[in-house]
Amino acid sequence: MTDLKQQIISIAKSVGISKIGFTTADNFDYLKASLIQSQEDGTNSGFEHKNIDERVTPKLLLDNAKTIISIAVAYPNKLPDMPKKSTYKRGKFSPSSWGIDYHDILTEKMSKLAQGISELTDEFDHKAMVDTGALVDTAVARRAGIGFIGKSGLVISKEFGSYMFLGELITNLDIEPDEPVDYGCGDCDRCVTFCPTEALNGDTTMNAKRCLSFQTQTTGMIDEEFRIKTKSILYGCDICQIVCPYNKGIENTPQTPIDPELAYPELQPFIRLTNKEFKEKFGEIAGSWRGKNVLQRNAIYVLANLNDKTAIPLLEEIAANPQNAVHQEAAQWALEKLSRRDKQNRPLKKRHKHGKLK
Repeated sequence: MTDLKQQIISIAKSVGISKIGFTTADNFDYLKASLIQSQEDGTNSGFEHKNIDERVTPKLLLDNAKTIISIAVAYPNKLPDMPKKSTYKRGKFSPSSWGIDYHDILTEKMSKLAQGISELTDEFDHKAMVDTGALVDTAVARRAGIGFIGKSGLVISKEFGSYMFLGELITNLDIEPDEPVDYGCGDCDRCVTFCPTEALNGDTTMNAKRCLSFQTQTTGMIDEEFRIKTKSILYGCDICQIVCPYNKGIENTPQTPIDPELAYPELQPFIRLTNKEFKEKFGEIAGSWRGKNVLQRNAIYVLANLNDKTAIPLLEEIAANPQNAVHQEAAQWALEKLSRRDKQNRPLKKRHKHGKLK
């Protein structure tokens, strides 16, 4: 099967897959205890596949499974072009949401890869997964030699850093597996130290509910701690990636065109978008899956974090409207923050010697 492996690698390269690796379809039994513990403690995000047995047993997903093909598609951490200067202050979507939704990108590339493999052999059977699938993508990628799992919980490679989207094909093919990489974090724990919410445990696991990426995607009202620490972020969080030494100097090529106006939208116009306008403008990016209400709530928090006093009329309008209780409360909170900062920054008036204000 050596020739088949090389042919698959060639197909992967031709369809724009950044890195490919192969591993057995053996169980990931070592994960089971931590997955159960995370579920019981409530420290997982809740977005994960619910059946833990399926998460660690590939043959429950494809009964004739022999080899898992892991793929990585690199994405950029810097915009090719920054947005133009504007009247309004801007918020930021994390790099994972720049360009077309990565689920669509990976699904298309894996479909092309699978089609190419099916033309090489008549006996090809497979099951494809991206992000929301049953298997733990990072565990598959580590075992297949894509990279190591850092203390951030992300897969990191020397070629692309941690800026990689992951997916896998469970297959019935009998292909020689690759070895895990021989490098790692060492003594570095910058991601753990700089995580603003102390979400990382330092052993590749985390309390997902404390991660700002989770908080920007959750519904309803969020705790003040997280509102403040999102700073200018509308969706996601990249601090653990920004501080990682493996990401220094990484310049990954965009998979699709990136509109800087969508990556860094003007906050006040963003908050005024209707459902139709939001879907038309932002519908293709990954962050749009949560819908406009959650993202507009985040934008209201960001206005306060950025001390944008020009937004006071808009915030007062939202604060007086009970139709959206979450937005109303967020606007009331933002107005309070802006008012408090204004009082703190107001210079003290001089006094006459008799104590009257000038």
